[in-house]
Amino acid sequence: MNFNYTQEQQQFADSLRRWIEKDYSFEQRKAIIHSQTGVSPQAWTALSDLGVTALALPESLGGLDGSVVDMFIVMEELGRGLLVEPCLSSAMGAEFLKRSGRHTAVLEEVAAGRIKLACALGERQSRHDLFDIATTARVIDGGYLLAGTKTVVTHGAQAAHLIVSARSAGARRETDGISIFLLPADAPGVVLRDYRTIDGLRAADVELKDVRLPTSSLLCCEGRGWDLLEAATDYGIVLLCGEAVGAMEALNAATLGYLKERQQFGVPIGSFQSLQHRMVDMAIHLAQARAVSTLAAAKLSAHADPQERRRMTSAAKARTGQAMRFIAQQAVQLHGGMGLTDELPVSHYVKRLTVIEMMLGDTDHHLARFAAQPAFLDESAVP
Repeated sequence: MNFNYTQEQQQFADSLRRWIEKDYSFEQRKAIIHSQTGVSPQAWTALSDLGVTALALPESLGGLDGSVVDMFIVMEELGRGLLVEPCLSSAMGAEFLKRSGRHTAVLEEVAAGRIKLACALGERQSRHDLFDIATTARVIDGGYLLAGTKTVVTHGAQAAHLIVSARSAGARRETDGISIFLLPADAPGVVLRDYRTIDGLRAADVELKDVRLPTSSLLCCEGRGWDLLEAATDYGIVLLCGEAVGAMEALNAATLGYLKERQQFGVPIGSFQSLQHRMVDMAIHLAQARAVSTLAAAKLSAHADPQERRRMTSAAKARTGQAMRFIAQQAVQLHGGMGLTDELPVSHYVKRLTVIEMMLGDTDHHLARFAAQPAFLDESAVP
């Protein structure tokens, strides 16, 4: 399998990187974080003009018909630039709509950059098990009545529409009985509590107080939304891995630069062999995480069957999670006390990587998920 980026992909990445370097500096990012909304309308317009919002959507809806690998490359650049804009949440929400084949008018608005999406999937008790759903969807008057609370919804308060999972049948932890809805964020009964997370992004707790929705808001057959939920979440996981790879690459580069500049005993500390070994270990972790994550993106681009998709996605998230922890810890230690200060980008990369490791399943969760796949226990599958 060829992992080399095409000329068009590299040009797209280069144009995005140039914009970030010119108009989304570290100081500008800090100002955005401390603004009232925590995002930048100007940055979102620029991302839309560059084609980021349209990249993964069909041409018939105003998109560019890009692949998962194309989006993976974009997320690398966003991770390297530490963007706090709602690119991931909108891309993942658009994947739900694209797979459902419904609400094409909303997707056209997303492609044009006029609206943003967010995914309200997690709950207080569910941790990483997205099938653990206490939010209910009851049939009433030819529609649905949603009640419950969704927690830590990334960019929930900045979105025009929310993708919401709710239980229309079955027990709380069953995969059967799950329905997926498209919910206008300003619908009566929706209460949002917006806050800033430790990595500088925004999240919200979403309380649904008997929210009425028409049947047209369903993104799947009633009670049969687990396959859609799992597939769209795996897509989001691969994009997260792309963002992590970009952030780790930038963190490695910043650490190497510091070792070349910081001096002790009249020489750069990068000349010390023990520190060189640690930098090599960081580079190895990054290379392995990039390889398995790129493979997962390629598999999803090739429309792998669900079993292969689960296996590759969890392998990528687990290996990337291990790399994130190692690289973040080493970067802080090699920077010394400076690695913990708010003035340097290092601590901001570390905080973002810490949050990514917990999003959509941590390392332990995905190791267990990988080991639970039939191919893991099938001896005939071993070459």
